[in-house]
Amino acid sequence: MVFVNLPVRDLARSTAFFTALGLDFDPQYTEERAACLVLGAESFVMLLVDPFFATFTTKPVADATRATEVIVAFAVASRARVDEVVEAALAAGGSVSTPAIEEGGMYSRSFQDPDGHVWEAMFMEPAGAAR
Repeated sequence: MVFVNLPVRDLARSTAFFTALGLDFDPQYTEERAACLVLGAESFVMLLVDPFFATFTTKPVADATRATEVIVAFAVASRARVDEVVEAALAAGGSVSTPAIEEGGMYSRSFQDPDGHVWEAMFMEPAGAAR
């Protein structure tokens, strides 16, 4: 299992944003300081309010609106779904991160969430996945 932890300023805004993208949260690991975003059967992103996130590190918490600390890439079922997710992100208050990429059977688009974190929705053709 993989858990990525990201700081967020407003947990309600963040959960509404990702819900608008058609993504789900695991209520078992969601509370007032954290929400568990489900990306796959064994892939999760813990959205942690800034003060709570800060308890897990001795370093300053990065401001993702000023610097890129991570790009969270996740696979979706089709090329059309890539476009649907990114268009939903833009409609829900996200912004474009980089132009679409088409390379070797892979299609991806990137966006920034309201906290500035960079996300990449991607689809890989089965022939491309074998490479």
